[in-house]
Amino acid sequence: MLVLAYSPFDIKQPYAEIGPIFLHQSECQYYSSEAFPDWFAFLDPAIIRGYDEKNWIIYETGAVVSGVDIKKECVNIFQNKDVKYIHIRSKYNCFQCKVEMA
Repeated sequence: MLVLAYSPFDIKQPYAEIGPIFLHQSECQYYSSEAFPDWFAFLDPAIIRGYDEKNWIIYETGAVVSGVDIKKECVNIFQNKDVKYIHIRSKYNCFQCKVEMA
């Protein structure tokens, strides 16, 4: 088994957690669609939060939502003009993906 660490941030800062990553046994295709993936429904609940241009959490954007509500909540979070991107995490706070405006 190969164990690797990953940080979803480009620079070191107080919120730049490092966590494990899980590798598929065989090669898989990178998800690059503008549509929200179906597997979001399995994140129940999901933790989502917006980050600013300095990679700091904008606390008022944080929410715990059902996986089927992630898209709607992301749209709400992006109403805050200070939000540059959103992290979606599992209920255990494991990083799942980054959402950016198209």
